[in-house]
Amino acid sequence: MLPLVLSNGWAAGVNAYAVVLLLGLAGRFGLADAPEALMRTDVLVAAGALYAVEFVTDKIPYVDHIWDAVHTAVRPTIAAGIGALFAGDADTLTQALAAAGSGATALASHAVKAGLRVAINTSPEPVTTISASLVEDFLVALVVVLALIQPWVALALAATLLVGGGALAISVLRRLGRLRARWRGRGA
Repeated sequence: MLPLVLSNGWAAGVNAYAVVLLLGLAGRFGLADAPEALMRTDVLVAAGALYAVEFVTDKIPYVDHIWDAVHTAVRPTIAAGIGALFAGDADTLTQALAAAGSGATALASHAVKAGLRVAINTSPEPVTTISASLVEDFLVALVVVLALIQPWVALALAATLLVGGGALAISVLRRLGRLRARWRGRGA
């Protein structure tokens, strides 16, 4: 259960609605075991509609910052729910640990995504933002599918993306800070 919960947590931190939709559809069509709650029609319709909104919003520079700010609480909460659902009939402590692990992983991946988007949106053209969003969508789908068929591979990929993305975000944000300091120094 650990690799399934943590890899889906990573994916939910990037795009929670896509995760709910993909897991629900995989379960609905009998492609994988998924929690019954995610296969409900109302959940699938809501996740599909919200994914459509996020798909568009995520590609508009600066609008995606507002969306990400709101989803700082939403994505980890959805991930925690997914973790608890995958824990199923396990004891309360196991469900709590699955929820906490998935939620914490989602919060970390969300922070990486938001940090990288701050840097990406400094580019004056929209192609970079759109490209980054499409890559994120692809990686979320890849991790979710892998989590269902090869959970340990999905966990390795999610961990690599989290650590690599975090290091990249820190590096880029530091460089932006130095550029901003130089810019201010020239104006003074």
